Amino acid sequence: MNFAIIAAGEGSRLVQEGISRPKPLVELNGVPMIKRLMDIMIKCHAESLSVIVNEQMVEVREYLETLSLPVPFHLVVKSTPSSMHSFREVSRTFPTQGRFILTTVDTIFPEAEFKKYITAFENAENIDGCMAVTPFIDDEKPLYVEVDSDGMITAFRDEAWQGVRYVSGGIYGLSGRALGILDECMAKGVSRMRNYQRALIAGGLRLKAYSFDKIIDVDHAGDIAVAESFIRNNP
Repeated sequence: MNFAIIAAGEGSRLVQEGISRPKPLVELNGVPMIKRLMDIMIKCHAESLSVIVNEQMVEVREYLETLSLPVPFHLVVKSTPSSMHSFREVSRTFPTQGRFILTTVDTIFPEAEFKKYITAFENAENIDGCMAVTPFIDDEKPLYVEVDSDGMITAFRDEAWQGVRYVSGGIYGLSGRALGILDECMAKGVSRMRNYQRALIAGGLRLKAYSFDKIIDVDHAGDIAVAESFIRNNP
């Protein structure tokens, strides 16, 4: 499995709230956020690891360049207008075949649950992707996920409806086929990840939902302590 992390955002809300360190280097229980993610991915037998940071993140780039990793590591330094553009840039480092996992640097989940998700994706047949979902709503503008009785995703919606069970967890497990849809979306000017996910369904890709009990994001200064407690109580 190949893994990628989008760490190209500015983290402006954290800066406005007094956090001076770049978001990827904000420590959670003494470990930089990005290093925790990378360590977990390596423990999941990563074949390669890719990270994209923006051109202003000199401190983050220098930190990543000091790391000695046991797998091939691709560092992309480029400023992009959206996370979807960042996805496209970092996807250029992926092998043309095979599956990959993509997430943003501030997505916080239990390590044990993530390992189970990876195993489920590796063992699943006849699917084009395995997307993390959760019944826990932490996002200010959640993307709701419609799932059929077999656990296959049938739609991504901006609004909730009666009986809705899941929202997107921001962890994307996909196959090479999804990169063709990505190129098509970029050519059409699509720039939001949620619209890309809708395009995957419209393009006929079979996406399986995998439910995490809880996934949280670090967007505000107050989220740091919440994330630290979550990690301590959910190893």
